Amino acid sequence: MFGQVLVTEFMKLRHAKATWATLVVLALMPLGIALFMWIVREPGRAAQLGLLGTKASLAGLEATWPQYFYMLTLVFGVGGMLLLAFIVAYLFGREYRDATAKNMLALPVARHWFAIAKLAVAAVWWMALIVIVLGEAMAIGLALGLPGFSAELAATGISHVLLAAAISFLLAPVVAWIAVWSRGEVAPIAFSLVMLALGNLFGKTGWAEWFPYSIVPLLIGMVADPVGTLPAGSYVVLAGTFLAGTAATILQLRLADNAQ
Repeated sequence: MFGQVLVTEFMKLRHAKATWATLVVLALMPLGIALFMWIVREPGRAAQLGLLGTKASLAGLEATWPQYFYMLTLVFGVGGMLLLAFIVAYLFGREYRDATAKNMLALPVARHWFAIAKLAVAAVWWMALIVIVLGEAMAIGLALGLPGFSAELAATGISHVLLAAAISFLLAPVVAWIAVWSRGEVAPIAFSLVMLALGNLFGKTGWAEWFPYSIVPLLIGMVADPVGTLPAGSYVVLAGTFLAGTAATILQLRLADNAQ
């Protein structure tokens, strides 16, 4: 039964513009980072093109591979939380926007399969975006000829990018629950924006490792010095957040009435 539901969910994406929209948005990010790197390296030419008001480099930014990987981690981490919020809100909220929830929930299928299948689709969708855009980012970095590249640095940088992307996905089930609870797409996206703001706020306190939305900023050093490895408690918090969000989504689908 799960296999049939999963295939159906993938079939819904065949003609969806949202998949291409998310790819375009994420694929533009490495190009934006590359532009910043070029401005830092060529401030005079950038000023001539109107990209800089004066011949000064961007404060604190260096055109090197370590800085490039830092910004990629920022994109896949903080940016990924917002993009995943859109993806999950689309997968769960569109059923109510398109008035198909009443049909889905009336099928002789256990409702928890719909939640699990949609989260699985979100995971595959997100993984595909990561692979494609990370490959693009590496090609752009090599084309720029940034200094400081090594196999060890690349392995560490890519592992941090993947870790940030994985953390972003572990927060996705909470967004799914908000989408089902609110029966739409606006509330989960607004919720994610508020949580990102709170994550930055709590990140400046001693509670950063215990607040799910502060963990990515803690990892990449947005609120303090970058950490080599996350505290064990952060992984426990993330796992608990994922399980609680998944359980809440399933219970909301199973117990709440559909009032369409």
